[in-house]
Amino acid sequence: MTAFTPADFSLPATNGQTVSLSALRGKKVVLYFYPKDSTPGCTNETRDFGTHYAAFVAAGCEVFGVSRDSLKSHENFKAKLALPFELISDADETACAAFNVMKMKNMYGKQVRGIERSTFVIAADGSVAREWRGVKVPGHAEEVLAFVQSL
Repeated sequence: MTAFTPADFSLPATNGQTVSLSALRGKKVVLYFYPKDSTPGCTNETRDFGTHYAAFVAAGCEVFGVSRDSLKSHENFKAKLALPFELISDADETACAAFNVMKMKNMYGKQVRGIERSTFVIAADGSVAREWRGVKVPGHAEEVLAFVQSL
C-alpha cells in the first residue's frame, strides 16, 4: 500500500471546534469515517474508540470521527455516548473526497452513495501511515490502537 498525504481540510467539529489537518501536523491522528450518527454499527464503532481513547492519548494520538451528519446531529450523538473526543461534520464531503471514502452501496436493494466505513492513521509528518477500508466493527478500534502503539 502506498502512503499518501491527503489534501488539507478545515471543517467544523463538535464543541465549537474547527479541525484542520495542517494544524494537527506533529501529532499522530486517527480519522475514522462512518456512515451515520446513532445507527447500530456506527454507535458500536464510536463507543469502542471512546472506550480506548485514553490509550490512544497515552500513545500520543488524537482521535476524530467523521461523517456527513450535521453538527447538531454530532452534538447529540457525542452527548448520548459521552464521548471524550470530537466528531467532524463533513456535509460537503471535503474530507470524504480527500480520503476517497464515498462509494456506491446496496441498501435494502437500492444503490445509494455513502461513506464506506474506513479508518486512517496519519503520522506526525501528515502522511497516511495505515488505512483500513470496508471496516468490520468488532475488534477494529483495538486493532487501530495496537498499530498506533507500534509507531
